[in-house]
Amino acid sequence: MPVSISRQYLRGASRALLFTNGSRLAICCTRRRGFADVAGNDMTLPLKGYKVLDMTRVLAGPYCTQILGDLGAEVIKIEHPMKGDDTRHWGPPYAKYKEGSGQEGPGESAYFFAVNRNKKSLGLSFQHKSGVDILHKLVAESDILVENYLPGTLKKYGMDFETLNKINPRLIYASITGYGQTGPYSNRAGYDVMVEAEFGLMHITGSRDGPPVKVGVAVTDLTTGLYTSNSIMAAIIARARTNRGQHIDVALSDCQVATLANIASSCLISGKKDEGRWGTAHPSIVPYRSYKTKDGDVLFGGGNDRLFGLICNGLGRPEWKTDPKFEVNAQRVANRVELDTLIETITQTKTTQEWLDVFEGSGLPYSAVNDVQGTLNHEHVLARGMVKEMDHEFCGPIKMVNTPVKYSESKPSIRTAPPMLGQHTDEVLKEVLGLSETDIESLKSEGAVR
Repeated sequence: MPVSISRQYLRGASRALLFTNGSRLAICCTRRRGFADVAGNDMTLPLKGYKVLDMTRVLAGPYCTQILGDLGAEVIKIEHPMKGDDTRHWGPPYAKYKEGSGQEGPGESAYFFAVNRNKKSLGLSFQHKSGVDILHKLVAESDILVENYLPGTLKKYGMDFETLNKINPRLIYASITGYGQTGPYSNRAGYDVMVEAEFGLMHITGSRDGPPVKVGVAVTDLTTGLYTSNSIMAAIIARARTNRGQHIDVALSDCQVATLANIASSCLISGKKDEGRWGTAHPSIVPYRSYKTKDGDVLFGGGNDRLFGLICNGLGRPEWKTDPKFEVNAQRVANRVELDTLIETITQTKTTQEWLDVFEGSGLPYSAVNDVQGTLNHEHVLARGMVKEMDHEFCGPIKMVNTPVKYSESKPSIRTAPPMLGQHTDEVLKEVLGLSETDIESLKSEGAVR
């Protein structure tokens, strides 16, 4: 079958070898700039040299591209030149500007800070033709594009996969939407909470006799960001074999269904409805929940008869181990209310820390129920390097949650603080596209860039 390659794509190559094999045309090329040397020996930042065009906002998309940035990719975040990412305005709290910074307003949004480090901000309006021209030139230089617009929205701007695939056939184009590119809900706008509600998660979240509730963080957005970054890695590996990019269609709704995990499997196998909300309890294991203490809560995980025996010993009730009502898990489940009541009567006689001291070194899975501030100051969290302080040019020192995975050789890291709106416009246009200062000033005067 014939293959069409744009002149612009070929101009982006420093050399191109064209050869035929029957009716198929194969292309091997080295890009002018921006493509990673995957054969290099530097494993410190595995995605170093890969360029990502980030056309996402809010949470799922920015979380995905931040993961890529932490791993070393150069991420260019495209933002509306006046408003920027929606989350720039989601506050308080804000990191206040330093005195003498020259900035006005309440500061930089903590929400924006959470998912936009290791990125460069390019303020650009693709409602201007010249703005689209810039994006097309950036596409020719990029490995990956991530966007989270409603299906079909970008086609009128010439930023859809079909158009960009002709400019750069190696481009990996990831689309994140609420409900995907196909299906009866595909044109619906969808935030995390709607998807949690529609696709089962809220129904199984909350206290046993309480109303359905959303998870405390936008977990469906976050799992979608994780799935997308993982899919992009797979597409990079596939491209190394085929020399072709591809379109990745990621839906919050699909990711939500996938992460129902064992609950979904139970419903599929049994053909019955789920068992509803269990709070911190477990439908099949007792005791396995949090219990009130003198000053908070403590959680015990009695996942088998041996562990239940450790709980009995710690609570000072060794006789429960041989009580016919509690001796085996099936009986404990049948007598759940009685046993949980007995346990909580005892746990309320001591503080949480006192119970932690009782079970220290026992081999029982147990924990305090901490708030978020307590978590961020937790000795284990700090020992694992999960909080890092960065210097923000306009706000001063800021603390951030660090990238979580530790490697034996690679060193994912927070290298740059989240950018100000349009902070890197001049840098990107000059260094990546080679535009002159006159060209850039002309673009700014017409409102195409900031």
